[in-house]
Order: sequence, then structure tokens, then C-alpha cells
Amino acid sequence: MTVWLIMIALAVGTFLIRISFIFLLSNWEVHPLIARALRFVPASVLSALVIPQILTRNDSLSISLTNPQLIAGIVAAVVAWRTKNVLFTILSGMVVLWLLQLLFPRI
Repeated sequence: MTVWLIMIALAVGTFLIRISFIFLLSNWEVHPLIARALRFVPASVLSALVIPQILTRNDSLSISLTNPQLIAGIVAAVVAWRTKNVLFTILSGMVVLWLLQLLFPRI
């Protein structure tokens, strides 16, 4: 029961924090320079989450062709650049990673 109460309290707290910004800033107009900068936040956050996973193996930096995550990441980046399709990007990166892990299990 305690776990459920904590989950409900966290959900309500999260909701209140988010709704407070809507009420407090509803009449506030964002400066065009800030709005332009905010467009890059999702890409920055995604990069900050993905790049460390791609470049590390066994808790150490691994920038070589023996790193299957790096190869799959490069393939996914090229697919993203050429197609601009999120689904194809994710699928291509995952398929390449799975194939490398299947074909070269010791790498």
C-alpha cells in the first residue's frame, strides 16, 4: 500500500509542477531567440543520453571498429541523415547491432 501511495503522490506532484508552468507562464511571450534555442533541446538531450552508450563498453571508452554499438550508431546516423525517418533510423541501428552481436559474439 505504501508503494501505491508514493506512486500516486509522485504523479500528483509531477502534474502540479507541470500545470504550474502553464498557469504561471500562460500570458508570458517567449523571446524569439529563446524559442529558437529551445528547438535544439530535444536533440541535445537525446544526444546526451545516446552518445555515452555508443562510445563505452565495459565502463571504458571504446572508439574502434570492435565496438558494435559504435558501428550500429554510425549506420543509424547515416540512415537518419539520408531518410529523416525516426522508425527507419531505430530499426536500422537495432538490426545492425543485433547482426553484429550474432555474427561476432566475442567482439
